[in-house]
Amino acid sequence: MYAQHPLREGTLYARFLGGFALLWNGKSLTSASKSSETQFSYLMQMLLHYRKEGVSRGRLEEFLFADRDVENVHHALQSVVYNAKRRLRSMGLPEANYIVQSGGVFRWTEEISVESDTEVFARLVQEAGGEEDPDKRLALWLSACGHYRGEFLPNQVAAIWAAQTARRYRQSFCGCVERAAKRLRDREDFETMEQLGLYAARVDPLADWETVTMDALVSRGMYREARQLYDDTVQLYLRREGLRPSKRLVEIFRRLGAQMKHRHKVLDAVQEELNEPDGGSRGGYCCTYPVFRGIYRAVVRLMERGGQSVYLMMCTLMDGETPMEEGPALEALSAQLEDVIGQALRRTDVLTRYGAGQFLVLLVNITLEDCKIVQRRIDRLFAGRDQRVRIQYYDKSVLSGSEAREGADSADGKESAR
Repeated sequence: MYAQHPLREGTLYARFLGGFALLWNGKSLTSASKSSETQFSYLMQMLLHYRKEGVSRGRLEEFLFADRDVENVHHALQSVVYNAKRRLRSMGLPEANYIVQSGGVFRWTEEISVESDTEVFARLVQEAGGEEDPDKRLALWLSACGHYRGEFLPNQVAAIWAAQTARRYRQSFCGCVERAAKRLRDREDFETMEQLGLYAARVDPLADWETVTMDALVSRGMYREARQLYDDTVQLYLRREGLRPSKRLVEIFRRLGAQMKHRHKVLDAVQEELNEPDGGSRGGYCCTYPVFRGIYRAVVRLMERGGQSVYLMMCTLMDGETPMEEGPALEALSAQLEDVIGQALRRTDVLTRYGAGQFLVLLVNITLEDCKIVQRRIDRLFAGRDQRVRIQYYDKSVLSGSEAREGADSADGKESAR
């Protein structure tokens, strides 16, 4: 959906949204592989973003050297400016005094024209606000959304000026998406609305834009795809941030769920859709958290009549006495543990990933002593994966809702040291 802006010869293009880049005649001038390159990028970010009003010496020095022990910051700044001019000249820019200093303020030269994605984005948003024709206004909103490639300077979140600017552009983007989605819904252009939701979720992740896509899918009668999107979104939020779905996401799913109606089919065909492919895999049934929650609630109701003993078990990956920190190591061990737990369970047991390095297991028709056996089985299968890691277990009876005691009489709080 991103609208590629045409590049004109003799114009320096600056990209701030989704990451910083400079382009001159189609050639990139930026790289983050060396510290000198980083200083060059930092300098150009401020000069080009504030090129109308300029940047004071003190502000530049604070931005470039605040976290470094520099003996003479004035000399260091002059060195960065000098090297930047040499670099710009070597990359083919025409001869000019690229960075002008006057009265303690640094500015980008007026001799070389500059165009930035933030200016194009802001201009489109402003034009949409003043456009009276609904269709033209929609086109401007969509075009503005397409020029938003992501957060403003995402690598500068610690810089106050960048964080404030990023917040302002994101608010404008959110407004464009919401207004465009409403207009597309009114026009019943659900295909474009779906593409808008997918794009927004990609450039502004973990912001519930999946609700736009879900709304469009349901309106097009694509109920199975809408349900799958919901499950995938919940799983994504849990795995990346350890977050449960937001109230907004749950509410829209409930509201849209009332619209999901299936075509009339014979019972045999319906049952065929419900069955697991090829009879399902061996071991426990692994599902997303929303499905797990539904199964749990159904089991609780069934137990009111059957009286079976069912336990809820939580497994947490620990590094010493604390849960493992998020990162590639945790993600790799979580995937391994998920596979191990699935192997250790019976086909009647249910498993889901609850958060980062954490799993929930529903053990059906089992005793507290049998819970310990399952935990020892998991330990045995997981042994040797990482000697620093251990698994912490907690058990709770589903029927009574009371926690089992720790020690010889229960498995609650049992910890498996690796």
